[in-house]
Formats: sequence, structure tokens, C-alpha cells
Amino acid sequence: MEYFLLVVGLVVLVAGAEALVRGASKLAASVGISPLVIGLTVVAFGTSAPEMAVSTIAGLAGQADIALGNVVGSNIFNILLILGLSALVAPLVISEQLIRIDVPLMILVSVVTYLFALNGVISPSEGFLLFSGIMLYTAFLVWQSRRENKAVQEEYAREYGKKEPLSIKAVIKDLILISGGLGMLVLGSKWLVDGAVFVAHKLGVSDLVIGLTIVAAGTSLPELATSVVASIRGERDIAVGNIVGSNLFNLMAVLGLAGIVSPDGIAVSSSAIRFDLPVMVVVAIVCLPIFFTGNRISRGEGGLLLGGYITYTTWLVMTAVAA
Repeated sequence: MEYFLLVVGLVVLVAGAEALVRGASKLAASVGISPLVIGLTVVAFGTSAPEMAVSTIAGLAGQADIALGNVVGSNIFNILLILGLSALVAPLVISEQLIRIDVPLMILVSVVTYLFALNGVISPSEGFLLFSGIMLYTAFLVWQSRRENKAVQEEYAREYGKKEPLSIKAVIKDLILISGGLGMLVLGSKWLVDGAVFVAHKLGVSDLVIGLTIVAAGTSLPELATSVVASIRGERDIAVGNIVGSNLFNLMAVLGLAGIVSPDGIAVSSSAIRFDLPVMVVVAIVCLPIFFTGNRISRGEGGLLLGGYITYTTWLVMTAVAA
């Protein structure tokens, strides 16, 4: 039964994220929010909604390793596997803003998260600081969008839709999609967490490893679908923007909220401090030189990223088997 819950929970989670992103995107467009802001916030953050649901539920249930492993594993998965796979499909163009602002910010937040974790716990106050960061970042994106050139505005309009006439019927439909998506996220995340914990205990694998692999990969499926499709369509840096935005949301909003709702904060295991968190930081730092080389991610660099994920996952599995 628990194995069934694991699979069904994952399916419901992805379907809920899709409904949430679609409803929120259409609602935002209909009320006149900038297409660029929709792309960098509603869509990028919306694809991280599964991580938010899973880590919050796990935090409330006292399953700190699932909450932390989900975020750390998702960020590693996003960069190494999703960007690597997307670049193999077609070389990815990188915008100047990502190189100058968003990627350095991702590196900074990754380092700060690691420093917070060094004492073995991400406290509620540290969670609040992280969560405050996403508010400031979103406000910055709104301000930044007003300075974007017309070409960039038109690109995001093609991807996420131009402003549509506002109607009560359309708004109600979008709100139903959003509400249904949120409900599916909560339900799916609970099933996924319960199933993952059962599988971990059954196989003798730690909650952290399950969080870093099965749960992290499962909750990152929306990012995978969005970025690979954007790469196939040849959309300018949407694939990359989605990943960077999602990683920032994971660290500041997902981990921040999980830390806030957990009475004693998120406990961080010594193995995560020694290995997984440093890997997350290194992976974020590696993005900068790769992005700088011609403002693009080549197929060769995509292959290296993908190889890095295979190596990391192999190490996790071998370590878990040897334990």
C-alpha cells in the first residue's frame, strides 16, 4: 500500500503543480501583471510548489531529513540533470541579468544556507530570514521587469501569454485551478512523504538519502518538463531562468518556511553538512564559469553537468548500500 502511495502521491503532486502554474499564470496575465514577472515568479516558483508542499509537510511531521534532503537534492538535480539534459537537447543562451545578478545571488544564498546549517540546525529565526529573502527578491524582480527592453517582454509574452480580457468567468475558472492545484499538492505531498519514509525504512536507507534522490527527483519533475520543453522550442534562456529562480525559491521560501513551521527548526545531519550541502554550494558556484563562456551552455558542458549528477547519485547509492 505504501509503495502505491509513493507513486500516486508523485502523480498527484505533479498534476497539482501543473494546475497551480496554469491557473496562476492565466490569472496574472488577465489582471495585467508583466509577462516577465509571470515567467520569473509565478512559473519558476510554481514549479517549486511540490518542494514547498513536501518540505512543509515533512517539517510539520518532524521529518527533518526529508525536508532538507528534498531542497538540497532538488537544487543539485535542477542544475546537474535538468540543465545538463536541456543543454544536450539544444545549447542554452544565458542572459546578462542571470550572470550579473541571479546566479551570484543563488551562490550567496547557497553559502548562507550552508553556514546556517553548520551548527546542526536551521532555526525558526534563520528560516524567517531565508523566507524574508524571497520577498525582497520578488520585489526586485517586479522592479527589474519595468526596465526590461521590448524584445524581452515580447519573448515572455509568447511563452506565457499576453494580457487577456478580464472576465468573472475566467477569474473563477483560474481560481478553481489554483485551489484544486493547491489541494492536490497538499494531498500528493503527504502521500509521497509517507510512502518515501516507508520505503526508506523498509530498504534500510536513511530518510536523507531518500529525500536527496526519490523525493527530490519527483518534486523536480515540473522544472524538468518546463526547461526541456523550453529548450526544444528554442526559447531564449527560459530554461535557465526557470532553474535559477526555482533554486532560489527552494532555499529561501521552501527551506525557510519549513524552518519556521518546525517547532525546533530543521535538524541537519552530520553527513549533510560534510557532503550534500557542500556539493550543493559547489554546483551553484560551477554555474558561473560555465555561464560566462560565451553566455551559453554548450552540449559538451551539458554532458559534463549530466555526468556530474550520475556520479553524485552513484556515490549516494554506494554509500547507502555500504552503510
